[in-house]
Amino acid sequence: MGMARSGIRALAALAAAGSLLSGCAVIQSLLPAAEVQVPGPGTLEPVQAAAVARDQAVFWVSSNGCTTRDDLTPVVSQYRGASTITLWRTGEDACDQPVPGGVEVRWTFEEMGLPPGTPVRVGNPSQLPRG
Repeated sequence: MGMARSGIRALAALAAAGSLLSGCAVIQSLLPAAEVQVPGPGTLEPVQAAAVARDQAVFWVSSNGCTTRDDLTPVVSQYRGASTITLWRTGEDACDQPVPGGVEVRWTFEEMGLPPGTPVRVGNPSQLPRG
């Protein structure tokens, strides 16, 4: 039963992401690992889902119960003339209460220094939701 619920939550997150995408910015395929720019300390964060719409980027990430937006840093880079947002984990989540379906974090284009309407892609690897 738990597996079915987590699958339903994952589908709901993807459906929400799809509704945000209709008629908006484009998410393209992931960057080759060699092209991802490392911003400093931290690790590349796998994402359960991502959506870019209405000049904002929304990510769903796994959490052990303590992940907040302050634990993650969006890094904008250029590759072959396109802007790419790559999410980096800069804060540890040392809690032990996993959040089924992960947590949602978002940034506006203005916060990331992107002009309105910029086509972007997401540079993070994908990860199936836990729990």
